[in-house]
Amino acid sequence: MTDTLPAAEWTARADLAALVLALDPQAEGNCRWVGGVVRDTLLGLASKDIDMATTLLPDETAARLKAAGIRSIPTGIAHGTVTAVLSGGTVEITTLRRDVSTDGRHATVAFSGEWAEDAARRDFTFNALYADPRTLEVFDYTGGRDDLAARRVRFIGEADQRIREDYLRILRYFRFQARFGSLPADAEAEAAVSDLAAGMKGLSRERVGWELMALLALPDPVPTMRRMAELGVLAQVLPEADVAGLEALTLAETAQGVAPDALRRLAALLPADPPLAEQVAARLRLSVAQRKRLSAAAARDGADVDARALAYRLGMAEARDRLLLAGRSVAALEAWEVPAFPLKGGAIVARGITAGPDVARLLRTVESQWVAEGFPDAARVTELLDAELAKG
Repeated sequence: MTDTLPAAEWTARADLAALVLALDPQAEGNCRWVGGVVRDTLLGLASKDIDMATTLLPDETAARLKAAGIRSIPTGIAHGTVTAVLSGGTVEITTLRRDVSTDGRHATVAFSGEWAEDAARRDFTFNALYADPRTLEVFDYTGGRDDLAARRVRFIGEADQRIREDYLRILRYFRFQARFGSLPADAEAEAAVSDLAAGMKGLSRERVGWELMALLALPDPVPTMRRMAELGVLAQVLPEADVAGLEALTLAETAQGVAPDALRRLAALLPADPPLAEQVAARLRLSVAQRKRLSAAAARDGADVDARALAYRLGMAEARDRLLLAGRSVAALEAWEVPAFPLKGGAIVARGITAGPDVARLLRTVESQWVAEGFPDAARVTELLDAELAKG
């Protein structure tokens, strides 16, 4: 693989060039791009996040940014991270580090001046690649380029040790395996994640939920999820899961050209049990809106209901979820917007009906007929109201 990064849109950004000039005006080599942006650029992929590593201490980093008129945020100053706020987005700048101690969730770090030492504390070899911001020369201390070329997800050093430092790396391993990996997977990595899976019980639910949702959002997580189940990992984070439901949904999404949706896929892993869906959503610390949608998907009544009526009753996203989970087409919802019911209570009162239960009853009756007829125009709604009023 090339010794330099190929040109990419981000490598030509003027705001990033100004950042490099602010931190390293004498071109002493005190800062480098690191991690995902280097990995993704080598693969020809767009990268959302840009991170930088530096030999500068955090206070010096902040001081140089301030002197250059670049706003910064001390996002993780104790761990050496300062965030630069640029016109094109934020960049996290972290001082080189080495681990002093770890407890499986958090690490105590000391600052370092050695690039290889900083690389050795990272998780996977292809995430420990650095690039000179001026020449784009790639620096590889762990064999990451070879692993990237082979599509091999490999822990740096001993897999057991890397996982014991942070058990979330088990889920990160599977996310990267689903995104970049090939088969057969690294035997040492698989043995380690299986042996140490129980250690994930001490992780925060937010971190577990984020990683799980990121995995489910990938184009085809099914093979990876099956392997997680076989290795005893899936049962530790989602014991209710059945990968068969996810496989059926993924096939339906692909057949209909529907984009992946992590929440819908989470619903496919779970039984058709709204209270259980609520419990899982709470356990994974999902948002209130996500919890409601997951519970709605768990009701599973999309098999024989009109698609547009379902969308009117539940909402567009919820209707798509139920239809796809039932293996039905969502074509009726394409280029269609949920209409507003064109009848208000005031119009009924104006027809001589006293405000109260009778008005509410008439609204419900006419609305049901309107939905059943496929949402006709306001003139037809008036006819439906007239017919109900004529009944006395």
